[in-house]
Amino acid sequence: MTLRDLRFSEKRDWLRLIRTPNLGPVAFRDLLLRFNSATAALEGLPSIVRGRSIDIPDIEDIEAEMQAHQDMDIHLIAACEPAYPMMLRAINPPPPIISVCGDPKILHKPCIAVIGSRNASAIGQRFAGQIARELGEAGMTVVSGLARGIDTQAHWGALETGTAAVLGGGPDHVYPTQNTDLFNEIKNKGAIISESPIGYRATAKDFPRRNRIISGLCRGVVVIEAAERSGTLITARYALEQGREVMAAPGSPLDPRVKGCHRLLKQGAALIENTQDILDAIDGFNDLHEPSDFYTGPDNFDHDGDIDQAKEMIKTLLSPTPTLRNDIIRLSGLPVSLAVAALLEMELTGEIFVEPDDKVSAA
Repeated sequence: MTLRDLRFSEKRDWLRLIRTPNLGPVAFRDLLLRFNSATAALEGLPSIVRGRSIDIPDIEDIEAEMQAHQDMDIHLIAACEPAYPMMLRAINPPPPIISVCGDPKILHKPCIAVIGSRNASAIGQRFAGQIARELGEAGMTVVSGLARGIDTQAHWGALETGTAAVLGGGPDHVYPTQNTDLFNEIKNKGAIISESPIGYRATAKDFPRRNRIISGLCRGVVVIEAAERSGTLITARYALEQGREVMAAPGSPLDPRVKGCHRLLKQGAALIENTQDILDAIDGFNDLHEPSDFYTGPDNFDHDGDIDQAKEMIKTLLSPTPTLRNDIIRLSGLPVSLAVAALLEMELTGEIFVEPDDKVSAA
């Protein structure tokens, strides 16, 4: 992929495409592969959904959103632009456009995520703040999710050296509200990152997307206090899938808040007791200097066959449990081009849900 800054009209069409309902990063990638540009993809969408309604945002609404970003001094950065964080661009597919409030340059420094329980112990919060401060002093940007507990202390610890908060809601939406002062401090001294529109309030489904960005920005993820069924473990799973280092701090076997950490350690996560352990774990990490080729190369959309029959075949393989899209294609026995076209149409019409990491589930 050739890195370049988009013209105003191109960025408007990128934003218009990704703001179309039911269209996520996977469909965005597939549409750019098929049509070579967001402008052509917008023109071709009606033919893909074959007469079904699709609510493409009006040009005026998207231009108003772009103006609002400019008025609030929030950067809109597309995945093909040089200002987009290199590590995040390397995941496939990356968020097509992110909003960055503050200084985007700190996202080009080596980043490390420090995350954990919202209901963290006093000693866990103290440890998070200490290692965040020391990681910052070692030249790292500390990334977290602005949640209560571990996230909050990690941000405060690294505030003076550079910290980035990734939000599930829009770049102007503070959650939880008790972190309003912290939000404003990060906005002035670090960076706030979101892939949601201004004014959008996060719901439960948005936090896995946020977690994928947290891990995608970083060389590694440090987990401090995570329960057995913690959303923090979703971030750790994304980190593993993205080839990042996963690290965890041990704790008392009697404390349920560390059960998730101990599970990660049993599965091979690096055990960390101090900042030097973290620096040692990521020593020699191979930064991904080459831009990902997710928007270039041959497509798989010229198909022969009955797409309605293909959709029925695929539906028999789906369940509420997310399954890798490549597994669905393989098990269907369909030609790849036909299966890809059917899955794209099903996503756009809301018949399936496709997660950003290419997993598919029944809608």
